[in-house]
Amino acid sequence: MRRLILCVAILVIAIPAVGAERPVHTYSIVARDPATGQLGVAVQSHWFSVGSVVSWAEAGVGAVATQSFVDPAYGPRGLELMRGGLSPAQALAALTSVDEGRDVRQIAFVDAAGRVAAHTGSRCIEAAGHHLGEGYSVQANMMLSDRVVPAMAAAYEKAEGDLAERMLQALEAAEAAGGDIRGRQSAAMVIVKGVSSGRPWADRVLDLRVEDHPDPLAELRRLVTVHHAYERMNAGDVAVEKGDLGLAKAEYAAAAALLPGSLEVQYWAAVTLATVGELDAALPVFREVFAADPNWVELTRRLLKPGIIPDTPEGHALVERIVTAGTTP
Repeated sequence: MRRLILCVAILVIAIPAVGAERPVHTYSIVARDPATGQLGVAVQSHWFSVGSVVSWAEAGVGAVATQSFVDPAYGPRGLELMRGGLSPAQALAALTSVDEGRDVRQIAFVDAAGRVAAHTGSRCIEAAGHHLGEGYSVQANMMLSDRVVPAMAAAYEKAEGDLAERMLQALEAAEAAGGDIRGRQSAAMVIVKGVSSGRPWADRVLDLRVEDHPDPLAELRRLVTVHHAYERMNAGDVAVEKGDLGLAKAEYAAAAALLPGSLEVQYWAAVTLATVGELDAALPVFREVFAADPNWVELTRRLLKPGIIPDTPEGHALVERIVTAGTTP
């Protein structure tokens, strides 16, 4: 324990005092899903590319939102301190204690145990404040009114669904309560697994950014829907690998229902079904896709070289059956 404390002390001393930086005034939420252990942060602001500055998360460690006159260093350094064993409150206190700009900062931490901590500097632009709840923190500054933070907390606590859905509802409640006094421009959401696999690329559940948009929350919700559709596609592929074609078809149908106009979703589901002997089920889908855009016909022929459809006489015959039947009225 003494060694841990010493290492943390050295780290904190090494953090330079910084002044006010980019004025990313915004509202955000950090949260841990008690059902899955997932950790997330979601944010909206009248500032370009807010997600590149405010939102930070690491599987098995925690999530951080750093905003107001933002110092992005709170993200990686906060995660480092929590990874080293400090609680969110301890990590936040350590960082703000050496930050000369702390009075204009707003920061929130949640860790893998669901502990939360937040700081709203006394000089943050009103309306500004935060609320700590069970496994989450909501915070906002430069809001139209002081109703934003309570609205976010109430919406998150009442919301149902997965972590992405509940955080979205918190952001939407903030906007409904008046949101940023300047309006809106960008939004972002990051969700990671509750336990690290040691492979960061595999532990990132969701990472979406709306960099510049007249209605960033609506666009973020649309992207979350697209993300869920591709999750169902992946689940269908896994079901095929396990030989459960009934489940595979159900997952592909669910993906298509989420994205009814997506040729991409329809096409790859059809390819998978065709390669496992379900050609009759796949051909109507191929016809629809080929009719919408003939380029998919040529793409089908190109699937042989990488082995998506086996580069064998049987595979070549399958491609010709798909192309012929899929382009015949």
